[in-house]
Amino acid sequence: MKKPLQVMKFGGTSVGDAACIGRVAQIVRDASRQVPVVAVVSAMSGVTNRLIEAAIHAEAGDLERTGAAFAMLRKNHEAALRELIRSEDKRKSIAGRLDQIFAEGERLCKGTALLRELTPRTLDAISSLGERLSAPIVAGALQELAVASEAIEATELIVTDNSHGGAGPLMQRTRGCCEERVLPLLGQGVVPVITGFIGATTDGVLTTLGRGGSDYSATILGAALAADEVIIWTDVDGVMTADPRLVPEARTIPEISYLEASELAYFGAKVLHPKTLRAVQDAGIPVWIRNSFAPSRAGTKITPQGRSNGGGVKALTAIRDVALITVGGPGIVGAPDVVARTFSVTAEMRANLLLISQSSSQNDICFIVAGSDAQRTVEALRKEFSQDVAHEKVEHITVDPSIAIVAVVGENMRGVPGLAGRTFSALGRENVNVIAIAQGSSESNISFVVSEKDVKSALIAAHREFDLGARVPQEVTTSSVR
Repeated sequence: MKKPLQVMKFGGTSVGDAACIGRVAQIVRDASRQVPVVAVVSAMSGVTNRLIEAAIHAEAGDLERTGAAFAMLRKNHEAALRELIRSEDKRKSIAGRLDQIFAEGERLCKGTALLRELTPRTLDAISSLGERLSAPIVAGALQELAVASEAIEATELIVTDNSHGGAGPLMQRTRGCCEERVLPLLGQGVVPVITGFIGATTDGVLTTLGRGGSDYSATILGAALAADEVIIWTDVDGVMTADPRLVPEARTIPEISYLEASELAYFGAKVLHPKTLRAVQDAGIPVWIRNSFAPSRAGTKITPQGRSNGGGVKALTAIRDVALITVGGPGIVGAPDVVARTFSVTAEMRANLLLISQSSSQNDICFIVAGSDAQRTVEALRKEFSQDVAHEKVEHITVDPSIAIVAVVGENMRGVPGLAGRTFSALGRENVNVIAIAQGSSESNISFVVSEKDVKSALIAAHREFDLGARVPQEVTTSSVR
């Protein structure tokens, strides 16, 4: 019988500086004494943003600012290395590897400046440098604690399609690479420290899985290695009933389902990347969200079925920085091509639709997109419907950027009567005006649109209505790392 295997992912704040990396090394060391462990690491906090900024400066031909960004990154990584690694020989060896990675990034930026073009492939290569710098340092910190460890770049393991900036894994090939490269190390008692966020095409070209994709890396590797659990270590205690910055009574949820976690991630909960659970759903591998700054706390367990809290509603979340676009007028009644043309234009603009609502009279179609997509989408719609507006078939195409989506989430909401009524009654008591409403056929969430200034009031009102702040006992069973 094989030993239970854990895949642990550590986010940017968890490896933010030398002290944080030292804490991560202790967590991995303690776990590896009990079970085989695979560690997946993000870039140090803020590094990916700086790398992307450096790439953008390079595209503009501003190599001075690009060079300043790389100088700062070198300084931060070298400081962490000096503090963590006592052995001069080991420190020099890791520093040499970091120098190679920095030199590669600088060459890429010089080429970008020369061509004045930042291609998706080049942006992937530059933005991936942070994880490639982080992994050798974390592996070295583990070695300082007498834990056999090896840094591995995920380009050797995760095989993807060629969609730069948001690649998808090819699981069969990934499984083969992981079995060949990682399983022998685990058999020798070595802890692999693997770069999150990145993979490579079948031709070996580096790709990234999208911003925040290290969570996804962990579950891809967990599925490929048939892990017993995946633990995502971050800077919060788990999945919360609401954003504690807006709702002081918010608490950690002991256990939720894959569906609930996916809904919360999609609707703006920052604790989990929206794609994270795709890789483990078929295998039913549990995923934990835990706090690397408070490792004794149990966190949240995400499982196929979750656990009922008896009330139907499990959590609330909100998406800001979005815009409501409305296409309306009496001429669109009974004209199905208006709907088709509207969403065809939106698709051409590659604008992700977050919520759709239509009045029963069909006078208005409204939908929500990210704020960054709003203006170009509206301009494209006005161009598409210019003749219809001239002939008064379409009366108006408007955009309102001062709104937000609030989602009420819970898989057990199905079959519980009155939840929508209670939600909107609670909002009414707080004088929160609801602009639009949408509910999926799965009945696992009710989403509604409010003015951005009313988000906090709406969240507090709904949180209190469903008594989500009531303390629920933690499960006795937790992950084997305490």
